Amino acid sequence: MNSPRDIEMLIEMMAKLPGLGPRSARRAVLHLIKKRELLLTPLADVMQIVAATARECVTCGNIGTTDECEICRDPKRQTGEICVVEDVADLWAMERGAVFKGRYHVLGGTLSALDGVGPEDLGIPRLIARVDAEGVSEVILALNATVDGQTTAHYIADQLEDRVAVTSLAQGVPIGGELDYLDDGTISAALKARKRV
Repeated sequence: MNSPRDIEMLIEMMAKLPGLGPRSARRAVLHLIKKRELLLTPLADVMQIVAATARECVTCGNIGTTDECEICRDPKRQTGEICVVEDVADLWAMERGAVFKGRYHVLGGTLSALDGVGPEDLGIPRLIARVDAEGVSEVILALNATVDGQTTAHYIADQLEDRVAVTSLAQGVPIGGELDYLDDGTISAALKARKRV
């Protein structure tokens, strides 16, 4: 950084990251500068490497460093199940749970007539082709419980109706959740999805 303008440009770029506003970005940049050798230089090096090597998996849409991600290449993964998620962050959240042992399909968003996002923009035809080609027995829809997420889920379910079993994640009261703190939609979903004890 040769001038204060360079520092301001870094702050402006950092402020564009999710969860960071101008003030948080300024604090982060000051911390990086103070810890230049320990943080700033290694961060810049790693960012250059990731910028050069990161790519989208040609099969599922995950982010990795090869044309096909580690999950798709893993022979131990069950090929009969595909979990459909909205974006890569959702895939990574599912993987943190370490429960799902199948494969994924990242849509890259949800259907939205207002924003002009249609099935082709989301790779839904690619999902249908995968179901046919990979001998899939179940598609699990792990989409957000928003209007656009549910619209997308219904569209995919309709497209796959006679091809494969289509399921969705349970919705409702989280473990450790207290009813008093839940919104009406969550309580309604939990009541509709009730089961015998």
